[in-house]
Amino acid sequence: MRRVIVYSLTLISLLLEACTTTTTQPLTTFTPQREVSITEPNMSLNLTSDAFVNGQSIPAKYACTGRNISPALTWNEPPAGTQSLALIMDDPDAPMGTWVHWVLFNIPAEARSLQEDLPVTGKNVEPSAIYVGKNSSGNTRYDGPCPPGGTHRYYFRLYALDTIMSLSPGATKEQVLKETEGHILAQGELMGTFSK
Repeated sequence: MRRVIVYSLTLISLLLEACTTTTTQPLTTFTPQREVSITEPNMSLNLTSDAFVNGQSIPAKYACTGRNISPALTWNEPPAGTQSLALIMDDPDAPMGTWVHWVLFNIPAEARSLQEDLPVTGKNVEPSAIYVGKNSSGNTRYDGPCPPGGTHRYYFRLYALDTIMSLSPGATKEQVLKETEGHILAQGELMGTFSK
């Protein structure tokens, strides 16, 4: 029994000595590393038109009461890695739910604008073969604002994508948006109003 007590006291003494002994080596501390993003793309596109200012009225020549032609649109340089762009114009204030007026996709990545009254031949836009989707009227073209009454908002949304879509001309807005999932590098929005 005495031997056990001696061993225990010796062990306690050694442990206390180890705890109070200072070392000449610095202690190694863990410093959490900040997560660094390799690429930080510009997450917004500045979409504008010389036809109207964001939030203001769209001139009648771009509506069903006028010439019903598409307005000119311009945007800044999309992020690196952009392979194509897509554009959707719709009206969320339509009585039967959001009404789609214009769907374009596979716009070349190097494009920085769409001209006024964009020419359409068949289902493709010439000369760059931009694909034209189907709008809510069942047309593969631009159909301008045409509210049954009141003032409606019309949103033009541009998406910079890291892919070229495998969809065929005539694809719907829903099909285009589904195809963009996980591929949007940046986007921009322009909104104009119109009332008859």
